[in-house]
Amino acid sequence: MTVSGATVELDFEFNAFAFDALEGERGSLVFSDCARWRLGPTNDEGWYRGKCRYSDLAPRWGEFFEIVGDDPDRDLPSDWAVLSPTTQVHRHFLFYLRDDTFECLALDWRLDRPSKD
Repeated sequence: MTVSGATVELDFEFNAFAFDALEGERGSLVFSDCARWRLGPTNDEGWYRGKCRYSDLAPRWGEFFEIVGDDPDRDLPSDWAVLSPTTQVHRHFLFYLRDDTFECLALDWRLDRPSKD
């Protein structure tokens, strides 16, 4: 992961068994105007045991998604890395990785996938 000003870039390896990707293929999620981010400890085992605060709401483990609407649990973790003040227009993104959970509040995102460009 790289943080440069208010831009956060998360590098990861695609799951070639579950998605249209080559084995070992890497990509990057780039979040622009990021207000804060965190890398939490919930992995796939924690997800399936209901140890994640979004286990009952999120579509599936291992995917990237956005939480829309009222979210009373958003601010519960105390380990957010704050880059700037959060505004009403910041969007809440979550990505469940193999060993961690990444989440951030940012204005926008893009996927950089060098082998598919």
